[in-house]
Amino acid sequence: MYQGFYNLTSGMLTQNRNLNVISNNMVNIQTPGYKRDKMVSTTFQEEMLYRTGKRYKENPEPLATTSKIRTAERTYVNYEQGGFEETDGIFDVALNGEGFFVINTANGPGYTRNGSFRVDDEGYLCLNNVGRVQGADGQPIQIDNENFTISSRGVISVVESERTEGGDEEGETAETTVRELGTLRVVDFEDYEQLHKEDYGVYTTNQAALQVENPSVLWKTLERSNVDIMEEMTSMITAQRALQSAAQVLKMYDQVMSKASSDVGRL
Repeated sequence: MYQGFYNLTSGMLTQNRNLNVISNNMVNIQTPGYKRDKMVSTTFQEEMLYRTGKRYKENPEPLATTSKIRTAERTYVNYEQGGFEETDGIFDVALNGEGFFVINTANGPGYTRNGSFRVDDEGYLCLNNVGRVQGADGQPIQIDNENFTISSRGVISVVESERTEGGDEEGETAETTVRELGTLRVVDFEDYEQLHKEDYGVYTTNQAALQVENPSVLWKTLERSNVDIMEEMTSMITAQRALQSAAQVLKMYDQVMSKASSDVGRL
């Protein structure tokens, strides 16, 4: 009887935690570069059941292994790449393939697939509410001219024309120069399991970052989240029904125990 309380209560707690993970995925379905979480549950405190005689307890016969508690083991992150969406935003970039952008946060470098950048009050390229985008030289990138382009290797450059006297019939000549504002730093890691997910789709880790020599950067494009809304809805309905069923059976257990202590106890 009491084992049922352990099974049902632990199941309710586990399903409630699973619903929190699913809800977070659904909230971030429109967050660029967001990676889906998945909770995995496991059993806790497994015990072996034995069958013995009513009077003689020698030579017990093993029956099966049982567990009183079910609990959340861990939450996995699915790093599969999401689809791409063309936005025409001059500060929007996406990574095609492996790698992360580097953001200078208040607590050190952060890593993200979210390329929905903007410029702050001082003209530095940044990720909103997180920090400034780090260039290949380890310094933030300042945008002093919005007529820039971003190459497939992440080089931000501006084409400038300067007119000088002499050289043609009008007495002026135009000289065109290309000025680089910076290069987006793209890094990768050997072990994604050591990445810790923070807010706003940013990851932190203690392992050394590996420089990606030839990144594939898409300009005026964002990577969509890899959350499948239909799969998340199905998982949510399943978890809710399991939670409701456990609550109903737990209520029945409580009624039976109440009967045992009140009615049967008077006999």
